Amino acid sequence: MKTVSDYFGSLVFDDRVMKANLSAEVYASLKKTIDEGARLDTGVANAVASAMKDWAVSKGATHFTHWFQPLTGITAEKHDSFISPAPDGRVIMEFSGKELIKGEPDASSFPSGGLRATFEARGYTAWDPTSYAFIKDKTLCIPTAFCSYGGEALDKKTPLLRSMQALNRQAMRILKLFGNESVKCVRTSVGPEQEYFLIDKEMFQKRKDLIFTGRTLFGAKPPKGQEMDDHYFGVIKPRVAAYMADLNEELWKLGILAKTEHNEVAPAQHELAPIYTTTNIATDHNQLTMEIMQKVAARHGLVCLLHEKPFAGVNGSGKHNNWSIATDTGVNLLSPGETPHENAQFLLFLCAVIQAVDDYQDLLRLSVATAGNDHRLGANEAPPAVVSIFLGDELTAVLDAIEKDEPYNGAEKTQMKLGVHVLPRFQRDTTDRNRTSPFAFTGNKFEFRMLGSSNSIACANMMLNSAVAESLRQYADKLEGAEDLNSALHDLIQQVLRDHKRIIFNGNGYDDAWIKEATEKRGLSNLRTTPDCMPRLLDEKNASMLISHKVFSMPELHSRCEIMLENYCKSVNIEALTMADMAKKEILPAIEAYAADLSSAAAAKKAAVPGVACGYETRLIQRLSALVDQIDEAAETLGQKIIQLKMIAGVTEAANFIRDEILPAMAALRAPADEAETLTAAKYWPFPTYGDLLFGVN
Repeated sequence: MKTVSDYFGSLVFDDRVMKANLSAEVYASLKKTIDEGARLDTGVANAVASAMKDWAVSKGATHFTHWFQPLTGITAEKHDSFISPAPDGRVIMEFSGKELIKGEPDASSFPSGGLRATFEARGYTAWDPTSYAFIKDKTLCIPTAFCSYGGEALDKKTPLLRSMQALNRQAMRILKLFGNESVKCVRTSVGPEQEYFLIDKEMFQKRKDLIFTGRTLFGAKPPKGQEMDDHYFGVIKPRVAAYMADLNEELWKLGILAKTEHNEVAPAQHELAPIYTTTNIATDHNQLTMEIMQKVAARHGLVCLLHEKPFAGVNGSGKHNNWSIATDTGVNLLSPGETPHENAQFLLFLCAVIQAVDDYQDLLRLSVATAGNDHRLGANEAPPAVVSIFLGDELTAVLDAIEKDEPYNGAEKTQMKLGVHVLPRFQRDTTDRNRTSPFAFTGNKFEFRMLGSSNSIACANMMLNSAVAESLRQYADKLEGAEDLNSALHDLIQQVLRDHKRIIFNGNGYDDAWIKEATEKRGLSNLRTTPDCMPRLLDEKNASMLISHKVFSMPELHSRCEIMLENYCKSVNIEALTMADMAKKEILPAIEAYAADLSSAAAAKKAAVPGVACGYETRLIQRLSALVDQIDEAAETLGQKIIQLKMIAGVTEAANFIRDEILPAMAALRAPADEAETLTAAKYWPFPTYGDLLFGVN
């Protein structure tokens, strides 16, 4: 029987495979490109392509594709076979360095935000040698960047790689000040925890809202939700356990470090967490993870829901982005060590993150902005839309002492004694976890908790990398010319803490008093919706920073803003159309049919028992009749709003209209429909209820 170690990474052209299949000279050159960013030699590319093809064919692959991440939020691929005609009528299997390095997809059919006209079709994909190729469905997938004919980035990978390069450049300047000459590069690492729901496929197919939008647009609260807290970390049901086992095997074959799995808080909700890896690889892996989650679910008669809020009244799904910075020599630059107050290098990098989050809180917020995530942020399972940092008691005390120029005596280690002799004693962590904080320090990394479950992690990490790079640039500019480095370093850290301590908050982020304090006293932003925050991308402060670090050009920023608002508008418009259709064609006929049968039953009862009151039937019919009128009126109002939306030309104006008019109209339609569900006999209701969906998988 094969063990995990036997097949882990078996479908990946990773370092082991390259070392075994490339000459020592080619391997060394490619490693220099991967590890140090050296320019790729054409001869090396040809040798790699040949070895990659032979390996892929030996694994059963017949095609190759440049696998990229356009601005649709999902991945894209165009398959080409390895076959080439031979003179004698046979075919041979070929794959050149040119085909490895460059592909040419149709750029006009992907979102470009005005960067490309419809008739301008040419685009290019370019191999990212830092992310290993892999085999999926008998196709060799080559991770690539995607750009237009004019060189503008049309994907999420290119700006992410640029942001990693920017942070590396500035971090290296800082490390040289501390005498770290052996370090060749600095990389960020990410471990994205992925939450999701599993529901029965047959039930899914009976709901148009789930099919078209990924979330339920109607649904009354079931008798039981998550009130008992019995699902979280509970025993995993056999059908779900079989799915998880199958999912793990598929992920492990692709070298994806799936580590932890458990039931989440809401019924039918679960989580998968990987081990950390370099940010661009983690981004590729997370996109693959979401795709494979859905494929494996289908094999088990299930559907994996990745929407941020598929069910009202229970927890939505997020994606916690655990982010850290490390050198190629293995030093975590966010590790405090035993004495953080004496670790000047750690304190400076910590300050860089604090300043970055404060200066560019709007960029972090808009990096997670989608129509789906707007439903989740601020609810009881997700952080508020106000960005703040949790540091914990010890680090906060260290920083307070530095700011005030007072000695820090250190936090005393507490030994946990549980009152039972047989149980072991252990050291308590110096800080608790704060699940209400959008950006929490958790020992040697920061956990950015605002991402929605369907988000690409590229957007959040490119903004975070860029903002921290800007902090480090400012520090390097000041410190490189300092006469006394230690004195200048002390003054700099002290000043940063005084200027940016408003962003640090260790309390309850759900408390209304905090939101008031944050916005009114501290001046933090509260960008509640996508239309509120996306235009901030073009603010001079944000644009100039991103352009100065060569993460985006101004045309690329305009295109991103346009695309994100357009996606928001399209998503909610589809929801509104689906909602109106379900109300008119399913919900109203179902209520009317039930009311008609009630009337017939009441008439029959009166005929059988003259003078009987039929109070139950009469009251119920009256209430259902009133609800029918409310639903019909609300559906008509929503229909009129949808027509008005079509008349609005500008995407910003359309997004604001959706926020102010369409969403309230949708809420007004849902309320009477959900009440009607609670009053209508189960056999009449046209689609599975929340109770069916949330508790339908054994």
